[in-house]
Amino acid sequence: MRVLFFASVKDAIGADQLNLELPEGTSIAEMRDRLKGRFGRAAPHIDGSRVAVNAAFAEDPSVLKDGDEVAVIPPVSGG
Repeated sequence: MRVLFFASVKDAIGADQLNLELPEGTSIAEMRDRLKGRFGRAAPHIDGSRVAVNAAFAEDPSVLKDGDEVAVIPPVSGG
């Protein structure tokens, strides 16, 4: 599945997207854990981010399917 990263998450990971192979039935929480294991310095940014699946916000227990597009979106502020 394609995972998109924005703002501080993108900076911490060093890429704006990657293709991630996950077993069928993986939850968003499990995906977060896998990303934190692979990109340890990005862990605080990943933990503090919302996740959208196919352009709709989703919660950690939600199960991902092959072909989903996932976006990891940290909190932002502006003025």
